[in-house]
Amino acid sequence: MALNASKPVGKTRDKGSWVTFRPDIRILDCTIRDGGLMNDHRFEESLVRAVYQACIAAGVDYIELGYKGAKRIYSSDQYGAWKHCDEDALRRVVGDDCGKIKTAVMADAERCDYHTDILPKDQSVLDVIRVACYIHQIPIALDMLKDAHDKGYETTLNLMAVSTAHADDLEEALAIIAKSEAETVYLVDSYGSLYSEEIRALCDKYLEYLVVEGKELGFHAHNNSQLAYANTVEAIVCGANRLDATICGLGRGAGNCPMELLIAFLHNPAYKLRPILQCIRDHVEPLRSKMRWGYDTAYMLTGHLNQHPRAAISFYDEGKTDVVALWDELIE
Repeated sequence: MALNASKPVGKTRDKGSWVTFRPDIRILDCTIRDGGLMNDHRFEESLVRAVYQACIAAGVDYIELGYKGAKRIYSSDQYGAWKHCDEDALRRVVGDDCGKIKTAVMADAERCDYHTDILPKDQSVLDVIRVACYIHQIPIALDMLKDAHDKGYETTLNLMAVSTAHADDLEEALAIIAKSEAETVYLVDSYGSLYSEEIRALCDKYLEYLVVEGKELGFHAHNNSQLAYANTVEAIVCGANRLDATICGLGRGAGNCPMELLIAFLHNPAYKLRPILQCIRDHVEPLRSKMRWGYDTAYMLTGHLNQHPRAAISFYDEGKTDVVALWDELIE
């Protein structure tokens, strides 16, 4: 891939001292989308509706209900409804509450038949298409963003696994992305491996390119090192204003920044904590008897080594318990 855009010159976004009262901050709930990676997206419709309604009651700005995964890759026999987010399923969840919260789905580069499966905005209850890609997939991601933009959607880009990217490649990628149709670009700690000083440096680098193009900076954290919440706060201080979180931290492997922690931190009267706590009590905590997520040693090891958590997920799926053996396997 050719990446030849020139480096821009400009200021980063001003960072106010009262970060918790910034009116530009928006929260996106990705409980169902990220959590679905732990159960092949087989959430009961009633649970998805409960999360949806809890987010409305809590004043959350956006909710991401799953993927637009290609059925030629992800068969309906193996994956649940939220891997495909067909319009009928979305409408059953949204019901009469359409418009009370902005609804999003994620479209993975090279894993979504976006030309056909993403309908024009006026035919869908969706508001936002979130494109996710690795650096080498930027060319197709650009076409996906244009397709979604031309169909009338808000658009965002999640650039994944930047903790493994070469610095020069990341700079060139940001120079191109900043001129794309993406309205928000997310810094993603895919493996839960980043520390606060790295968050600061990366936020400054992203904003260097995004601010001059009038784009927003988002942040999506994983909790392998128990830093998802702390790193989200760090990103806010550094100028990020689009924040991903999940109820009770439910998400792939070690999980994500917990929604309840983020809302409590923001001290913004527009966000209400009680509906999230009710959803935790009645719907999310009961899932722990069937699903394993959140910080533990195996996920810590993959985060420490800056590796995808698939080895830790397999470790638990196979009923293993010897974390020393897993460590030896991971460092070979």
